[in-house]
Amino acid sequence: MKSLIAIKNAKIVLENELLKDAYLLIENDRIKKIGRGEIPEGAEEIDAKGLYVGPGLVDIHVHGGNGYMFDENPVKAAEYFLKKGTTTLLATLYYNLSKEEFLNAVKRVKKEMGKTGNIAGFYMEGPYMNPKYGAAPESNKWKGEIKKADYEEIVNEAGNLAKVWVVAPERDGIEEFVKDAKKVNPDAVISAGHSEASPLQIEKLKKYGLKLLTHCMDATGRPEPEFSGTRTCGPDEACFLDDDMYAEIICDSQAIHVNKELIKLIIKIKGKEKVILISDSFALEGKCPDRLSHITDLQFDENGDLCGSKLTLNVACRNVIKHTGCSICDAFLMASTNPAKLLGMDGEIGSISEGKLADLVFVDEEFNVEKVMLKGKTKG
Repeated sequence: MKSLIAIKNAKIVLENELLKDAYLLIENDRIKKIGRGEIPEGAEEIDAKGLYVGPGLVDIHVHGGNGYMFDENPVKAAEYFLKKGTTTLLATLYYNLSKEEFLNAVKRVKKEMGKTGNIAGFYMEGPYMNPKYGAAPESNKWKGEIKKADYEEIVNEAGNLAKVWVVAPERDGIEEFVKDAKKVNPDAVISAGHSEASPLQIEKLKKYGLKLLTHCMDATGRPEPEFSGTRTCGPDEACFLDDDMYAEIICDSQAIHVNKELIKLIIKIKGKEKVILISDSFALEGKCPDRLSHITDLQFDENGDLCGSKLTLNVACRNVIKHTGCSICDAFLMASTNPAKLLGMDGEIGSISEGKLADLVFVDEEFNVEKVMLKGKTKG
């Protein structure tokens, strides 16, 4: 393959506009130029045939898919999502893992992450969240007292690859855990999740880098009000009040995780620049309620409760356009640019710009993936 590649006849998706009369010039693993006019002589030409060419999708919250969990088979899981346009992802580990299982999972992913090129680290959904919330609560192995002896080895093993730590800010002893996690990786993002924290409890962790709400409107609650019939503010409302916080959304086809009106409300309050689409995809086979058996992108635990999804991020983009009427540029913003900015990786990925990595996805108007490029090389 030539080191110089020109992508022509594409609708190039930039952060705020579509370019329909330009070409993308790729040299080795980088975007060299967004050009107009004649394509440079000697470049290998790829005809996009009118498809949208956008930045590779960035899924910060994904447990597994197509029968493979990241803690068990990271390569197969990552390959599946790469084919669906996810060029960067965080392998997500859950509170159902014991200490030994957490350590084994981290070691396994670290050993194999280089084989696919799209695993950027870990999204640690646990261990210390509120055991009242989330799928399969009976499988939560971390309900007891927070002890350094229990978590220290996990934190150290994950190291600077632990890009996000999800915690329930209301748990006793959580601040010491967060301090220790940040000592190991000062750049780690702290997220509130599976929580009923008050705005004040969330505010206390802001100094440690809390700037994300895990799956907004899912697995969250509120502190009990003093008087019946009144409402208090929980983590969702705290996120709405804080201009610095990002809100994750699981956007399934039937708007069951978050209904259409709430999706619109989240985007209206936070602004499209502070919303991150996630798949929260699992590869478990639980007990699907009969009334939902016709839906293909939901996942359930053994109790018949929601347990993430079977989404891929390109389908989440399709769904958010359908549910809200937002543009394809907006969908890429929420599925590529915003998560890259959250992780501090936007200098390399998340948007189409000269000098950035050539992580690209070719999609039609329904967000069906036709071609994927990872660091300038076609995949699949």
